[in-house]
Amino acid sequence: MAGLGLRHGLVSGFRGLALPLVVGVLLGVPAVLPGGWRPGAGVFLVAPLLACVRLDVRCTAGAAGLAGALALGVGAARDLLLTPSFAADYAGLIVGGVLVVRIAVRDMARVADLARLTEVVRVAQAAILHPVEARVGGIDVSTRHHCPVRGSSVGGDVFDVAHTPYGPRLLIGDVRGHGLDAIRTTALLARTFRDAAYTTPELSSVAAQLNRRLAPELGPEDFVTALFAEFAPGEVRLVNCGHPPPLRLGARASFLEPPAPDSPLGLAPRPAQARYLLQPGDRLLFYTDGLTEARDASGAEFPLLDRAGGLLSAVLPDDALDALYGAVTAHTGGPLRDDVALVLCEQSERHAYADPGHGPAGAPLPRTRPALPHRERW
Repeated sequence: MAGLGLRHGLVSGFRGLALPLVVGVLLGVPAVLPGGWRPGAGVFLVAPLLACVRLDVRCTAGAAGLAGALALGVGAARDLLLTPSFAADYAGLIVGGVLVVRIAVRDMARVADLARLTEVVRVAQAAILHPVEARVGGIDVSTRHHCPVRGSSVGGDVFDVAHTPYGPRLLIGDVRGHGLDAIRTTALLARTFRDAAYTTPELSSVAAQLNRRLAPELGPEDFVTALFAEFAPGEVRLVNCGHPPPLRLGARASFLEPPAPDSPLGLAPRPAQARYLLQPGDRLLFYTDGLTEARDASGAEFPLLDRAGGLLSAVLPDDALDALYGAVTAHTGGPLRDDVALVLCEQSERHAYADPGHGPAGAPLPRTRPALPHRERW
C-alpha cells in the first residue's frame, strides 16, 4: 500500500509539472536553436509563477527547479554562463523562484485554515439543524435543509420542534447574514427556544423572551425573522415575527398570513398570537425565504402557491419535500444560491377534533395538557 501511495504521489507530481515544463521548453528550445532569440534567465520565472497560481507548493518548487535547470541549459548552449549579465539574470531567477515558493506556502496555509474553519462551521450548523423525529406529540414532521454548495456557504437558517407540556411547538427562523456570526446567533436562537418552549405557557411570550435574549447580541443592522407554531387538536397557533407565512395544504392551498405584520427579532417586535383551524389531513409547510426567492433565468420567483398543492400531495412527507425541492431547482435551472430550510407538518387524524370549529369565534378551543415528557434530543 505504501508503494502504491508513493507511486500515486509521483504520478500526481509529474502531472502537475506538465504545464510549467511545457512553458519552459517552449521558451528554451528557440533559444538554443541557431539564430534563435537570446532570452534573459529571468524569463523562465514564468513557469513557477504559473505553478504558484494553479498548483501546490511541491509542484511550485519543482517548477522553480526546472526553470533554473532550463536557464542553465540555455546559458551553456549560448556560452553565456560566465558573462556578468547572465549571472545577474540568473540570480534574479533564483530570488524570484524562492519568493514564488514562499507565496505558495502562504497560500496553502490560508487554504488549509479556511478549510478547517469551514468544516468547524459546517459541523456546528449540522448540530443546530439536527434531524427531527418523524412524529412529535401527534404531529408528523419531515425536515430538509439544502445548502447551495456543501461546506462553502453556511447560512443562518434554523428550525427546531419540541414536545412541550403545552403541545408540540416549532420554530423556524432565518438569521441575517452568513458565516460565523450567523452560526453564533443561530445557536443562541435555538438554545433559547428550547429553554423557553418548555417553561413558558404563552407562545407570544416565548417569542418575546427570544427577542430580549437576542437583541443585545445583534448588531445595529442585524435581525432574525422567526415563526413560532404551537399545535393543538384541530388548530395551530402562530406568532410571526417578520417571517414568510406558512402554507396550509388542505382542500386548497393558502398562506396563513398574520392579522398584522410584525418586525423581526431584534427590531422591537410586538409578538401576537393568531389561531388557525386545521382539518384532518391538512399539511403545513414552514420554510425560509430561499424557497420563495428562488428565481429562474428571467427573474421570476418560484410560484409556491400555484405549485405546492400538486408537489406536496405525495403520501410520504419525505417524498413530498423531495418533489418540492426538485421542482425549485428545475425552476432555477440549477442549485439554489441561498440556503433553504423546509419543515412539513401534518396532524394525525386521531389527534383532531371531529368539529374543530365549535364555539364562538375567537374562543379558545379545548386543550390537552400532557405531563412533561422526557425531553427528546435529535
